[in-house]
Amino acid sequence: MLLFEIVSVPAVADVTSILNGTTSEPSYGAGYSVQQTIDGGYIIAGTKYSDEPKFLSQMVWLIKTDSNGDTIWDRIFGGSHNDVGYSVQQTDDGYIITGSTESFGAGGSDLWLIKTDATGNEVWNRTFGGPRGDWGHSVQQTNDGGYVIIGSKYSYDVAHQSQMVWLIKTDAKGNRVWDRIFGGPRDDWGNSVQQTSDGGYIITGATKSYGSGGNSALWLIKTDANGIEAWDKSFSGLGNTVGYSVQQTDDGGYIIAGSKVPPGERTGEIWLIRTDTTGTEVWDKTFGGFADDVGKSVQQIRDGGYIITGSKASSSGGGQNVWLIKTDAFGDEAWDKTFGESGWNEGKSVEQTSDGGYIITGSTYPYRAGGRNRAAWLIKTDENGKKIWDRTIS
Repeated sequence: MLLFEIVSVPAVADVTSILNGTTSEPSYGAGYSVQQTIDGGYIIAGTKYSDEPKFLSQMVWLIKTDSNGDTIWDRIFGGSHNDVGYSVQQTDDGYIITGSTESFGAGGSDLWLIKTDATGNEVWNRTFGGPRGDWGHSVQQTNDGGYVIIGSKYSYDVAHQSQMVWLIKTDAKGNRVWDRIFGGPRDDWGNSVQQTSDGGYIITGATKSYGSGGNSALWLIKTDANGIEAWDKSFSGLGNTVGYSVQQTDDGGYIIAGSKVPPGERTGEIWLIRTDTTGTEVWDKTFGGFADDVGKSVQQIRDGGYIITGSKASSSGGGQNVWLIKTDAFGDEAWDKTFGESGWNEGKSVEQTSDGGYIITGSTYPYRAGGRNRAAWLIKTDENGKKIWDRTIS
């Protein structure tokens, strides 16, 4: 049931026209999503913060690099309020981005979908949402050339004044074909979606409506090709748990990465869950747990194992490092690597590259003099997780 929706199209998405020709450059930013492109380079989506006095805000940031991580071009999209890009994918003829916008739409924050050409120039954009809080967290081009987006929607139903999981299917032009909401009387949210081999969709996120003791439970939802729920599973772990990334595995099951915080604790651990085709748990593994460790991205790799990125508390005390974990097919750790110096460093997205190594994006925020210096971070490793190069982009 659709509770409430407004779909609008902002007249302008490219911030350069909004700034009326200003040459001011934002000073720092962050990467949230990375993919290797067909030319061997990389595309990154994230957020960039403006130093323009009239527009002290976040903007959607799209960065294209070559195979060595050197920037070829970058584009920013946004307005006078906070706009963020959480997910990007190369399409048949360019790139598709989803995130959120406070600058355009119906008010509050709206889910934002932006389509660009191969050089990052906007082709069209769409907003979806109401006057409160709506967000897009993950987007994928579907087999029919359209797009599927997962995110969160604020409900106005009297019985459900809360955040709910929101699944939207569009055509190739970004026009809504259908949308579905999932959730109950408390806050629920969706973080990751993938089209499955049967044409349906697999979603992960979290639910407080179906958690235990007021805590959030990691939520896995399977739908058919029309977004109708086939089944759902919740994994509670007694404390607060969240799913951040899901992928269908070679045998038709699913792998999920997220976080688990034990009851009464403020710190958590990375949680990796493997299920069968019906969402029934086959095994689960935890990593870390001595501080606030989080798994944000997982992918099955060519040897049948898994690669995970997230964040690990720094052993030097204070702050955190980017964490890269390689497991075998049963989730047992093969090796792990950390990247970062003293400060706040986060891994948000990882993918195996064509040479068997890995590409990671996130952000780095070293503790240095000079104030704001947070930057998007791109790290390339070999197949054993040894860093080949890294680039900070700000």
